[in-house]
Amino acid sequence: MSSRDDGVHVAVDLGASSGRVVVGRVGPSRLELEEVHRFPNEPVALPDGLHWDILRLYREVLGGLRAAGGAGPVVSVGVDGWGVDYALLDETGALLGNPYSYRDGRTAGVADKVHARWPFEELYARTGVQLLPFNTVYQLAAAAGTPQLEAASTLLLLPDLLGYWLTGSAGAEATNASTTALLDVRTGDWSPEALAAAGVGVGVGVGRSLLPALRRPGEPLGPLRAEVATETGLPGSVEVTAVGSHDTASAVVGVPADGDRFAYISCGTWGLVGVELDAPVLTGESRAANFTNEGGVDGRVRYLRNVMGLWLLQESLRAWERAGQPADLPALLEAAAARPTGGPLVDPDDPAFLPPGDMPARVQAACRRTGQPAPATRPELVRCILDSLAAAFARAVADAARLSGRQVEVVHLVGGGARNRLLCQLTADACGLPVLAGPVEATALGNVLVQARAAGRVGGDLEALRALVRQTQEVRRHRPTR
Repeated sequence: MSSRDDGVHVAVDLGASSGRVVVGRVGPSRLELEEVHRFPNEPVALPDGLHWDILRLYREVLGGLRAAGGAGPVVSVGVDGWGVDYALLDETGALLGNPYSYRDGRTAGVADKVHARWPFEELYARTGVQLLPFNTVYQLAAAAGTPQLEAASTLLLLPDLLGYWLTGSAGAEATNASTTALLDVRTGDWSPEALAAAGVGVGVGVGRSLLPALRRPGEPLGPLRAEVATETGLPGSVEVTAVGSHDTASAVVGVPADGDRFAYISCGTWGLVGVELDAPVLTGESRAANFTNEGGVDGRVRYLRNVMGLWLLQESLRAWERAGQPADLPALLEAAAARPTGGPLVDPDDPAFLPPGDMPARVQAACRRTGQPAPATRPELVRCILDSLAAAFARAVADAARLSGRQVEVVHLVGGGARNRLLCQLTADACGLPVLAGPVEATALGNVLVQARAAGRVGGDLEALRALVRQTQEVRRHRPTR
């Protein structure tokens, strides 16, 4: 049977900088991906704040599904994306405005108000989620009392919103729900106490019913709506399947690990650094280290810390381009690699680096604030960013091992950062451990693998899925040099 006749699984993978639609061909000894559509994803600054252009993203998804139909008979579709951001729907299912971007500044100082109602120690013990100012619980608190929230009947995280538009079925996929700080990590259900701490509860018109029923990866959402089938040219029988809809949950499925003595770094705009566990770690020490316990596929726990990631480099490149002086990234990386070790370091998680803007100037200012020489050239600045990321990754790997008791013998770095050989080598040096770089497409791989397992194309547990990744995908080894 030809590859076009085997049928394909379609991964819709939304990143905070770009999105793409990928088709996957999966079998017992086969795992192939083909990107059929890619599109930019840039927030839009409006008078009331920074928003995602969700209608354009949906149009691009439909275009990608149309292109996927040319790659072979489509069996199923799965949607993944970033966490915490949400859309509100009224009682008819209509969208109540463009969703906010987590980089919008409206949540500044809101966490303190939430913790005045429910101390962070108790919030962490219940939800296991690290303190990030843009967590959904704080975004909701910032929206409390607004006409939009008062009119809302349903809150959907963004991958769930796209799934709803594709099928007409509303729900909340569990791995993404676990990023919100609204999910009780002990019961696996929504926490009324967390909603109340956000100021969303009895007396404000919305409450527990705002949050839809939970779904697990592998469960069906339903077939495509008739209008979607007509728009995309796909059969109405195509099933939309819940996957690890938080992109890191799908990426961790695509980590080609052998055994459990590994740490992972899912590296793109953000760097998600941690280990995979069977149970959450809710100690005070874990809370102080700002580690999070997020849901994974098959009930696993992604015990990790967020690091700002390649955003610093991406935004620096955009700043130079806006100034009319675009940079050649490969040449910059080669020049940065030639710089000596021991240069200045910044904290990638400094809040000054979160919003869009002139990142080179911010990095230079951070160096001056800490008494270090500011990078004077572009290669020096790139090396400062990558050295800083590698150091932050190494701290997070060491902390994850210490706090969880999990022995780490190798670090798997997946995602777009796996292409950056300098970052991978600096990370190996900083960790003192071998770094296995790749696959770059770990998120799409994990997405299609969960779909294929649900469709009966492959079987087994996560370890069996990862064995297929090892068998079929290219991985590059970086050994520590010092």
